[in-house]
Amino acid sequence: MFTLENLTKIYQHRGEEVHALDKITMEIVQGSFVVVTGGSGSGKTTLLLTLGGIIHPTSGSLRVKGASLYDYSSNQLAAYRNRTVGFVLQTFNLVPYLTALENVMIPMLLNRDLEEEPQNRAANLLDQLGLSSRQHFLPRELSIGQQQRVAIARALANDPDVILADEPTGNLDPKLSLEILRILKDLNQKESRTIIMVTHSPAAVEFGTKTFRLDQGRLVA
Repeated sequence: MFTLENLTKIYQHRGEEVHALDKITMEIVQGSFVVVTGGSGSGKTTLLLTLGGIIHPTSGSLRVKGASLYDYSSNQLAAYRNRTVGFVLQTFNLVPYLTALENVMIPMLLNRDLEEEPQNRAANLLDQLGLSSRQHFLPRELSIGQQQRVAIARALANDPDVILADEPTGNLDPKLSLEILRILKDLNQKESRTIIMVTHSPAAVEFGTKTFRLDQGRLVA
């Protein structure tokens, strides 16, 4: 699915170079559940956003199914972010004045190739995640766990090959964390979706099929 060779991202901070990613070389196989661990500032989120087509690397190569991602045009990158990958974030990023159903529909409104009617698909996704009775609730009317499930449904809206999850259990208690991790595991095992998850949680690591650890931007054993 992904092939990274010497992938490097350098930021300038107060006149000094910060290597957020330092010559990362790895392969991520389609259908795997990859967990990326490491301390704060180790480069985990930078790696995830680079895989998602949001952060442009300074050097090195990143190939998706053999194609060089950062040789894409701006329109191709936008389509990649909208259809190939789905994002699940720690902060949920739900639109506060839209219902759960409307939040899930947002990515589909930009996808002209979608065969299923957006409202029906959004309703079906919420139903699969146990939220059929909460479709017309605003985010503030939902529990934290329910908000995260809405975010997962939104990530699935355009039927992406890959789910990129950045600390998806970071704001949840242990019981809710386990619930979200089981949902991600089911998406991986039952639907063969590639999951790439950044986490600090030792419990979350156990759900992966492969684990990478970063330390100051470098891949370590």
